[in-house]
Amino acid sequence: MIASLRGKVFFKGINRVIVDVGGVGYDLAVSLATLESLTHEGEAFLHVYTALRENALELYGFADADEKALFEMLLTVTGIGPRTSLVILSGVSPDGFRQAVLTGDLPKLTSIPGIGRKSAERIVVELKEKVRKLGAPVIGPGGPAFSSLEDDLISSLVNLGYKDRVAAAAAGKVLKGGNGDLDLAQAVKLALKDLMK
Repeated sequence: MIASLRGKVFFKGINRVIVDVGGVGYDLAVSLATLESLTHEGEAFLHVYTALRENALELYGFADADEKALFEMLLTVTGIGPRTSLVILSGVSPDGFRQAVLTGDLPKLTSIPGIGRKSAERIVVELKEKVRKLGAPVIGPGGPAFSSLEDDLISSLVNLGYKDRVAAAAAGKVLKGGNGDLDLAQAVKLALKDLMK
């Protein structure tokens, strides 16, 4: 298995590069972020994911280990393959992706070409705990301490029939104005009170 390559970039395509390593040209699929970080005719170091298919060996290159780790994490999601994972990483930064997963930001995920609502929901459900274990910070009204309560509150409001965006806005408002000692039941009551105004 090829884990990394260092060599000279002699071809850059829309989402591919060819890197010359000791006279051998390696064709790698890359995200837009990685593509932009590479200079034509310059030396490159790429972290590599090797995908072995029945009739082909495909290489995926990444400018940094963080992007490769997210790519591999995306491959664990049902129905998400290497090409779709690369499209996702081309459509959102690693930090933006982690933030979208942690906050359940479906509009951000569905804004990526080729990612529908069902795929976005699967990504959030299947990766939220994995991303949380990485210790990625949650930015927003609730901040890190409120991330779990905010998720639960949004979920409760959605289950009561409110749309995701409305539920997220109400949850953010309640937690921003709260004193930090709210439990879920109190937060739901406050959010419903605000939504019924």
